[in-house]
Amino acid sequence: MMKQIFVSFSLLLLFLLHCTSTQAQPAAAPAAPTKPTPPSAPTIAPTPPSPMTPIVTINPPPIGAPIPSGPTNVIKILVKAGRFTLFIRLLKSTTVINQIEHQINSTNGRLTIFAPTDGAFSSLSSGTLNSLTEPQKESLIQFHIISSYISLSQFQTVSNPLRTNAGDNSRYRYQLNATAYPNSVNISTGLTNTSVAAIVYSDGQLAIYQVDKVLLPWEIFGAKPPATAPAPGPDQKPKKEKPAAVAYSPDDSKTDAADASGAVSLIMTIQNIVVLFGVATVAPLIFC
Repeated sequence: MMKQIFVSFSLLLLFLLHCTSTQAQPAAAPAAPTKPTPPSAPTIAPTPPSPMTPIVTINPPPIGAPIPSGPTNVIKILVKAGRFTLFIRLLKSTTVINQIEHQINSTNGRLTIFAPTDGAFSSLSSGTLNSLTEPQKESLIQFHIISSYISLSQFQTVSNPLRTNAGDNSRYRYQLNATAYPNSVNISTGLTNTSVAAIVYSDGQLAIYQVDKVLLPWEIFGAKPPATAPAPGPDQKPKKEKPAAVAYSPDDSKTDAADASGAVSLIMTIQNIVVLFGVATVAPLIFC
């Protein structure tokens, strides 16, 4: 009996000692909450400027290689490039293509052509081309051609206005201006403002540039400027203005007659006074 009590008391003492030691230990600090890591922002690469990629790449022959003989065919170049169906049709219908081929295949022939795309022609108002006469259509196509070779870099030094095959490049006629920027070339006619979209062909003799708008010359599509009076020449004297006519009325004749009769009466009175004065002066001399 005593042995069982001793064993129970020992177990109770061990239990109390275990609880005391457990309560004496400091509680472990709670782990700090971990902050969620924000997702890294996506890296956006800068958009590179869109270069004017040639539609048809012409590699120049190596130095010393023979230059291939044969005429340059502008129509084949445009057909190979695509998207110039309407421009090709106008080149043929106006027979401007004959002049181009003759000029480019002659000695030292140089040309620069601004070729509008089919989309450029379709953006014109309905009936624009049909409203033009045949000479106007020819002038419109000639307005897209320059009788010299202008490379892309040479646009920085060209003199404006450029002279096209349409002729007179003065204001309100066929004026065409080109302005070069680091990555583009702006083309302006006063009615159309566009830029060179691509290099279709360039070989040092012929340059064909794609434009996304039809170049409209002022002579055909612009309003006519007001006419100015010509300045008088050095030998011409300005005309003198005539005095304004005086209105005449019947009362004026009465006034004039009255003035005339008054003047006659005054003259007769003066004459009578002179005669009387003369008689008065001479009479004493006679009778003395």
